[in-house]
Amino acid sequence: MHFQLTEDQRALRDGTRELLAGRFGRDRLRAAVGDPGLDRALWRELGAAGFFALRLPEEAGGVGLGLPEAVLVHEEAGRALLPGPLVACQLLAGAVDGVASGEKIVGLCEGERAPVLWEHPADCDELILVEGGAGGSAHGVGDESGDEAGGARGRTGGAYRSAPDRVACAPFASVDPLTPLAQVTDLPRTEPLTLDVPRLRREATLLTAAQQLGSAARTVEMAVRHAREREQFGAPVGSFQAVKHLCAQMLVRAEMARSAVYAASVTESGLDVTAAKLLADEAAVANARDCLQVHGGMGFTWEADVHLHLKRAWLRAARWEVAHEAEELLAAGLIA
Repeated sequence: MHFQLTEDQRALRDGTRELLAGRFGRDRLRAAVGDPGLDRALWRELGAAGFFALRLPEEAGGVGLGLPEAVLVHEEAGRALLPGPLVACQLLAGAVDGVASGEKIVGLCEGERAPVLWEHPADCDELILVEGGAGGSAHGVGDESGDEAGGARGRTGGAYRSAPDRVACAPFASVDPLTPLAQVTDLPRTEPLTLDVPRLRREATLLTAAQQLGSAARTVEMAVRHAREREQFGAPVGSFQAVKHLCAQMLVRAEMARSAVYAASVTESGLDVTAAKLLADEAAVANARDCLQVHGGMGFTWEADVHLHLKRAWLRAARWEVAHEAEELLAAGLIA
């Protein structure tokens, strides 16, 4: 199968990178560390550029592209460490009015994961809770008895929408300074939303993997640039064998993850998506750690950007099929 990007796909990737470099460069990234509130003007600009409506049909005001193109733009968002519920807004652009244009920001929570975490609660105009559709055990928010509470639940899962002021939540410390979190303790299930929950989960997993891929690729670039520029004993540190090996291992991880993520966007197979998320999580976390090592003592400072990639990688690795879940699913697939 031919996995080279088409000319249009390369143009989409390059255009997204140029947009994010111009609107969310390093100065804006560092400013967001101290003030992680989302930039509504940037969000509307992303909407105008078709980021959220990318996969909506043209007759519905969308761009009419597919999952591979969605993977490319999320990879670029991960590379830039762009904060916000980007995956949620793209997946729900056709279900919640105003999301496609960037006028509204919507959050997405997994009701069966403990704790149930809500990203950027102060910035979201609506919250969508999804339950079921993953084949796992259920401990829904505010649903300890296991009774159904409005809407369709069960094997295919259910989804419920709520205004932020109707959601009970508690403060929750986030490892990522760019991603404020709240723990959802209760959400009324009075307004069901018709969604294909298994498909939504699968695509959320893949797009999150794409963000991890972007971060993994970016830390390779950061490590290689530093290894070329930094000198010790009269030579660039990149000339030392130990540093060469670290950078080579980082590249291998990133390219393995890229192959898996791109392939899963074409096959849309559940097991392919699971494998892609597992490899992308490993690449993002391990590459950020190795990038720290290449930078030496400088990499551990707050002023360096490496720690932001590591913290974002940790956060994304805990969303939408964590490592132990992915390993169990893949093992079950092998013996099925």
